[in-house]
Amino acid sequence: MPVPAVRRLLVNERRVFGRLKNTFPAPPLTEIQTESYKRFLQLDVPAEERQDIGLESVLRETWLNFVKMFEREHLVIGGKSMGGRIASLIADEAKVAGLVCLGYPFHPAGKPDRLRVEHLRTIQTPTLILQGTRDSFGNRDEVAGYRLSPSIRVHWLDDGNHDFTPRKASGRTEQQNWNEGIAAVTGFVNGC
Repeated sequence: MPVPAVRRLLVNERRVFGRLKNTFPAPPLTEIQTESYKRFLQLDVPAEERQDIGLESVLRETWLNFVKMFEREHLVIGGKSMGGRIASLIADEAKVAGLVCLGYPFHPAGKPDRLRVEHLRTIQTPTLILQGTRDSFGNRDEVAGYRLSPSIRVHWLDDGNHDFTPRKASGRTEQQNWNEGIAAVTGFVNGC
């Protein structure tokens, strides 16, 4: 049988912390966090000179360890958005048979001047990128101007956004885009 807890609050004295004379200055926590985040992002460092730290480092290491568990001769890796980007960064090193990226983030949304394509210029792994023609991370017009490796094939999903969803006015459905995308991935994987 459970015993009920009995609590007594004994108040023998009153403390007023506002009258303390020995105080210490509060550190500028917001400034510390902001500077820490800037160091993590390395925005002022060219992409090819950035250190391998933070989340990207952890994801790269995780991918490489995962790939080691499989026979790579027929292994195709990939992911959606950042997952595809990380897979693309390790594909050559991992010596996999192929790479599939769904909605590749060629640049941050609304920042087409901050490209994430340097390694895509020289990647040797056969690569399929499924991309919506209206993707805010790289649409058809923007991507057409990038110099990408000949091993990359971009398959465009009509009127799709980053999630491949078309506008209702386009006459297409999300299911149509996914069916088309699945067929493209199946054909690609079967050829690897």
